[in-house]
Amino acid sequence: MAAVFIGSEAIASADVTRHELQRWYAPIYPGVYAAKGQQLSLRHRTEGAWLWSRRRAIVAGVAASALHGAQWVDADIPIELVWSNTRPPRGIVAREQPLADDEAARVAGLPVTTLVRTAYDLGRYLPRRQAVARLDALMRATPFSTEDVLQLAERYPAARGIRRLRSVLHLVDGGAASPKETWLRLLLVDAGLPTLTTQIPVVDRYHVLAMLDMGWPEFGVAVEYDGDHHRSDRRQYVKDQWRLRKLAELGWVTIRVIAEDTPKDVVERVRRALLARGWRPESSSL
Repeated sequence: MAAVFIGSEAIASADVTRHELQRWYAPIYPGVYAAKGQQLSLRHRTEGAWLWSRRRAIVAGVAASALHGAQWVDADIPIELVWSNTRPPRGIVAREQPLADDEAARVAGLPVTTLVRTAYDLGRYLPRRQAVARLDALMRATPFSTEDVLQLAERYPAARGIRRLRSVLHLVDGGAASPKETWLRLLLVDAGLPTLTTQIPVVDRYHVLAMLDMGWPEFGVAVEYDGDHHRSDRRQYVKDQWRLRKLAELGWVTIRVIAEDTPKDVVERVRRALLARGWRPESSSL
């Protein structure tokens, strides 16, 4: 029997008795069950939400992005569905909205909005920073054309969030390897610093020495976000120190950013490094 199932169907097919269902299983949504004590993954909850709709809904939004391969999606997010239901249970968001036949596909056995339609919805419904982070993750996992997303938006000129969508699409960058890197990039963009490049390869004697998170190769300035593993893992720490020394020998100034840094401090450190390397605000494309 499947890990997530419709209780009435399981009883009708004699997979479980009514007594077994009540004793060994618990509902995760009305009428949809999983084994008691089972750790529910995002896949379980997504499939359960679809089963709750009696297999009629289309998975959308952040859950759809995860099915398309996007990372950094927690297992407990609300599952968004394109379906007509005014009172979905806790943990499900149902939206009745137009969805053309070419805007849905089947991914990993579930009906889901296409890659372009998923990007269209993420950009419309989420706040700016969250939208860019989710779109970055989607682009990194499965590259899509932002122009295709804009063309799709032309089908629904009066749809909610179209202006927000247009404002975030030009910020999408699949080079962001984490939501924190997206946050850092947006911080620098919003500070009026010059247009940066992500995932910069640094070659030393025909070997790639490093892949820098982001920066300005023309000025030899890089910015990297250090997660906790950089400090808690001694082996990683030693590797980072060696790498920093080699980068310095090759002429790079590397700004390391940690969670405890304030946005103001980060911007000022980067600005000073750029100015020292010859950048002038009046010559940048703001």
